[in-house]
Amino acid sequence: MPTDPRPWEPRTAPELLSAAGWLAILGGIALVAGNVIGSMVVPNHDWVADTVSDLAAGRYEIIQDVALYGYAAGLFALALGAAHAHPGESWRWTLGTLCLAMLAALVVVIGARNEYGDSDDEGVVIHIYLVYGLGLLFTLTFWAMARDLGRDSARDRWVSLACAVTWAVGSVIFFLLPTGIDGAWERGLGVITLVWVAMFARFLIRFGRD
Repeated sequence: MPTDPRPWEPRTAPELLSAAGWLAILGGIALVAGNVIGSMVVPNHDWVADTVSDLAAGRYEIIQDVALYGYAAGLFALALGAAHAHPGESWRWTLGTLCLAMLAALVVVIGARNEYGDSDDEGVVIHIYLVYGLGLLFTLTFWAMARDLGRDSARDRWVSLACAVTWAVGSVIFFLLPTGIDGAWERGLGVITLVWVAMFARFLIRFGRD
């Protein structure tokens, strides 16, 4: 079989970066839409006291599950885009890229596995460990990507660092809050991730155009 004599020369594909960015934005929209619709449809749901996990259990669980799958697809798209836009010789960027891929996997498992640590006692209960994983991986992602994002935009760097700090501190506080207000706090943490996702998606789209 004849081989192509031309050397392998990786090049950036603008359409891949743009597609990854827009898919991530759509994933974020799916997460918000699922939460809003679920909050309206699920009877007696209190968005201040009840967590997002409460929406993903019961008769209308499909609404939040689909929203989580959409968000996971967006996170995986960011991982693909980050890998494609890798600046080279940056272990931080590599770490952030791998964390994004693992975050996508965790969100899928959370959506697919119908147990949320709410006094479940059948089989192995892993929800709380998945939540711990989200806390750690989002913190690492926001921190790891910040330095190299600064090569393109100082603002993006500071946004990423701000998200890392507020997410890390907010996640610890979440586990100390009474159940009467933890739902609202959890949604606030979700907003932090959406801010970062939108920022990084915009970076990929802009990088693809340049």
